[in-house]
Amino acid sequence: MNYEAILYEIEDNILTITLNRPEKLNAFNFNMQSDLIDAIDKANNDDEVKAIIVTGAGRGYCAGADLSAGKDTFNMDKRSDRKGAISDNGDIDWSHSGVRDGGGRVTLKMFECLKPIISACNGPAVGVGITMQLAMDIRLASNDAKYGFVFARRGLVPEACSSWFLPRIVGVSKALEWIYSGKVFGPEEALEGGLIRSIHKPEELLPTAREIAREIIDNTAPVSVALSRQMIWRMAGANHPMDAHKIDSRGIFARGRMNDAKEGVQSFLDKRPAEFSDSVKNDMPEYYPWWDEEQYS
Repeated sequence: MNYEAILYEIEDNILTITLNRPEKLNAFNFNMQSDLIDAIDKANNDDEVKAIIVTGAGRGYCAGADLSAGKDTFNMDKRSDRKGAISDNGDIDWSHSGVRDGGGRVTLKMFECLKPIISACNGPAVGVGITMQLAMDIRLASNDAKYGFVFARRGLVPEACSSWFLPRIVGVSKALEWIYSGKVFGPEEALEGGLIRSIHKPEELLPTAREIAREIIDNTAPVSVALSRQMIWRMAGANHPMDAHKIDSRGIFARGRMNDAKEGVQSFLDKRPAEFSDSVKNDMPEYYPWWDEEQYS
């Protein structure tokens, strides 16, 4: 599959998405944004894909936003793709799609994904290079990884929905420490702070990511994984455990009537590997989705 700024490769039910602008340390631009959104959509609708790994080409993961436009990189007055957000008299329509942050469009698409996403961070990941990883489920790092929520050092604020994701992953205090300082830090601090799962030698990073993906693929029902992913992420913002009880109950009731649950129990009793047949594309239960889609306004 041909993209401008990423590579899209499926092998043994694992989709590997490689950020592919190595000459720019895989800096994020509009092409990368569009490619990632399209790639997640394609993976969502492809039952061959049962897990996703995201990594970077060359020596970097993603060096943040492409700054080739210089001091006007983030000046939306100068951006042709933001026309309509600012009227001729200078008034801003804050609800206009032209105001929307590109990194946030990507992480929202990942949030909606029905396949588990594993980040294999092979090098520097700052700005959107790290905030895009927050919407992924399991984050691994190589010894060469570096992280930085550098926004305040650029006169900006966190983006890519990271003000929602980051404190849920590492807690408010650690999130604010990293955001306030804008410092770049190594994988050891990231591990201690709960940002990543583990640190690996560079040559062991992708094999470990694939090993984790295989553990999921070889032993679990894809529809159960898809529903579980949405349950866990969406319950992170729930007001009461009753919200979780409602969805848990619907899930157990619906899945218990389907082929996967029957096969899961019978295979356990038979002491053999399960052969799950329900499809994410075709067999999601009728109560899904259980939420009203949020609109930008």
